[in-house]
Amino acid sequence: MIEYLDLLMFAALMGCILLGFPVAFSISGVAVAFAFAGHATGQMNLGLLGALGQRVYGTLTNDVLIAIPLFVVMGVILEKSRIAEELLDTMGRLFGQLRGGLGISVVLVGALLAASTGIVGATVTAMGLIALPSMLKTGYDPRPACGLVCTAGTLGQIIPPSTLLIILSDVMSSAYQQAQYAQGKFTIQTISVGQIFAGALMPGLTLVIIYIVYILLRGWIRPDDMPPSAADSGRPSAGEIRGAILPPVMLIIAVLGAILGGIATPTEAASVGAVGAILMAGLRLGASRRLLVAGVLCLVALGIFAGMAPVRFQRSDITSNELWLGSAYVIAAIIGIVAVLAALRRAARRDVLAPAMTSTLVITSMIFATIIAASMFSLVFIGLGGEERVAGILEAMPGGPDGALFFCMALIFILGFFLDFVEITVILLPLIAPPLILMGHDPVWLSILIAINLQTSFLTPPFGFSLFYLRGAAPKEITTGQIYQGVAPFILLQIVAISVIWLIPSIATWLPSAIY
Repeated sequence: MIEYLDLLMFAALMGCILLGFPVAFSISGVAVAFAFAGHATGQMNLGLLGALGQRVYGTLTNDVLIAIPLFVVMGVILEKSRIAEELLDTMGRLFGQLRGGLGISVVLVGALLAASTGIVGATVTAMGLIALPSMLKTGYDPRPACGLVCTAGTLGQIIPPSTLLIILSDVMSSAYQQAQYAQGKFTIQTISVGQIFAGALMPGLTLVIIYIVYILLRGWIRPDDMPPSAADSGRPSAGEIRGAILPPVMLIIAVLGAILGGIATPTEAASVGAVGAILMAGLRLGASRRLLVAGVLCLVALGIFAGMAPVRFQRSDITSNELWLGSAYVIAAIIGIVAVLAALRRAARRDVLAPAMTSTLVITSMIFATIIAASMFSLVFIGLGGEERVAGILEAMPGGPDGALFFCMALIFILGFFLDFVEITVILLPLIAPPLILMGHDPVWLSILIAINLQTSFLTPPFGFSLFYLRGAAPKEITTGQIYQGVAPFILLQIVAISVIWLIPSIATWLPSAIY
């Protein structure tokens, strides 16, 4: 048993989580216990834990991970200000007269919210409170209705920007560097968040298309499951459609366009998204439209012209034209700041700002606590020889690189029944990703396959987070069994999507190669 302490670590972690202990404390507690057990049995040198402080410091100062709280606050503010509610209502009335039309609207709204918020809990809860009662009132079978809400909410993990893709890009970049070091390369390449975002964009849209095709087929084969809504619900006007869809789309273009176009880093783009969400919320909550529009125009103009023609007041050779231009920049910045402050004031008065900040703090703390605890876990696991064992298992897999990848994907899928995507990403992937890359798998393509697989963990019982979110938001007549039955077809559709990306790698690799 002594030589299998590394494997026993995983078993002990699973047991602690199943017993209901908090995840971060379970991970760190198991790591400490097995570190001392390894020291007592001569399997590990406790001096290895001296690297823990450096790992924690590296995590907290990681420029990539700083984007997480900014993207979280963007999503939470959009959810708290009921922008999602308006979007759902408009899209539901637009597609409602089709058989399965409400289901299509839920998927499309889920995709839009995914690209503008990236938070699964907020999306599932909002649609569970708004879209699910509408579908049930129309006559939808509760099972596919629940499955649609749960699944559309998880699109926030594969359609960028998302916290999963940010964490995944950091882990895969480190794994890619390790693989290159193992190959003896001295000119090391890295993977950026932008590459992962670009790689996930087409697969995310592919997943949306797969869902819509399934809805149309099911509505045609079993029309009683997804009937059209009543004709008196009223189609939205062109102005209503523009008002509901245009702001989130503009925010998506601003954030993703800045990242994919190389204009801004992910952290800078996330700050743009957070400011944009605050201005959208202020407009939705009744702040001065003229002031907010002027603020948006000034900030956009400032970002464009200051990038094209920067002015530095501290230079001694500054010209009068540059002085006038710099003054215009200052005025534009002041107008933009005043607009943001007005939006924040309105959000605070409408009791939106405080809950949004609280939710952001809770979500961000949970993510970073898990990442730091996982650093300790992986350090002890490596000290017990687990890294070599994992590499040996993958090399011994029948089928070569494809067999090893299939084994890893199956393992991630099974762990998704019990663990959250953060734990799987920061504990398991640093161990399996370097050997898989060494076997010849493209790191960006591999990242997208794993991302879709991790997205499935939100749907798989008993610990699928989307199931819990919907259980809390669904009407009382909806049973837990109906929710589980409803997500089952969509779990199979996730596997279909993984198979499509596996067989056609260009879906994930074409856009990153074209841009980068």
